[in-house]
Amino acid sequence: MLVVDQSSRAHEHVVLRSMFAARKHIFVDLLQWDLPVLGDRFEVDDRDGPGATYLIVADEGGGHLASARLLPAETASLRALSGDTGARPLGAPGVAEVTHLCVSPDIELAERRRARNRLLHGLVEHALANRIRHFIGFAEEPSARRIERLGWACRRLGVVPAGCGRSAVAVAVDVDPTTPGRLVAAGTVRPAATGRFSS
Repeated sequence: MLVVDQSSRAHEHVVLRSMFAARKHIFVDLLQWDLPVLGDRFEVDDRDGPGATYLIVADEGGGHLASARLLPAETASLRALSGDTGARPLGAPGVAEVTHLCVSPDIELAERRRARNRLLHGLVEHALANRIRHFIGFAEEPSARRIERLGWACRRLGVVPAGCGRSAVAVAVDVDPTTPGRLVAAGTVRPAATGRFSS
């Protein structure tokens, strides 16, 4: 389990390349999303800059198993979270946006579940260690229902356009010290850690 940010991304180029290639395979090749592709190999967009933090579950060779990108929450997301409809800008402390959460489709189902659960618990651990109280994410309806069944406290903020004729549900997940136990109680069990957890 790796946490990669601006300070460490130069040292984690192997796992980052594996993640960007996996994102291209999942989001562009399989889901047919209209996203930028670098060199016909990597899905990289303008939000993959210095402000991005990546949580990546990788195998021993640096191959991608599961990952998510964390970004500072933008003003529109914060207004949705708070119910603020005015023009007053809101600050972002304690809120992060989760994007591009994905699990490799090329591994066995049991391993996919373990990788997903390790990633979800890693997100919560990262939030608790960094005073993040809320995650905001945007998902199409089937994925939004799966997010709600994971066991953590979450609520829908509304439906937003997702492009390409689709719509997405904005979901807020509240994180506090009870969240790991809530995940486990709902069956989202944290796998035993192997290898390294780097940040």
